[in-house]
Amino acid sequence: MNTSKKNTSYKEAITEIEEILKQLENNELDVDELSEKVKRVSQLVTLCKEKLHNTEQEIDKILKEMDTSYQ
Repeated sequence: MNTSKKNTSYKEAITEIEEILKQLENNELDVDELSEKVKRVSQLVTLCKEKLHNTEQEIDKILKEMDTSYQ
């Protein structure tokens, strides 16, 4: 599952990270795959952090708008 950054949802990214972690825990990855999988997990973690940050900003904006509308 090597989807592009823009098409991967948060849930899909977490699921892919979990799958890779299971492969690591079960020694299913050989040395040739290891580097590729570690890079992929790094990309997915970055994607998740960006999505969480953007969501936090959106929520803060909504709460500020609600706050000003009630004053």
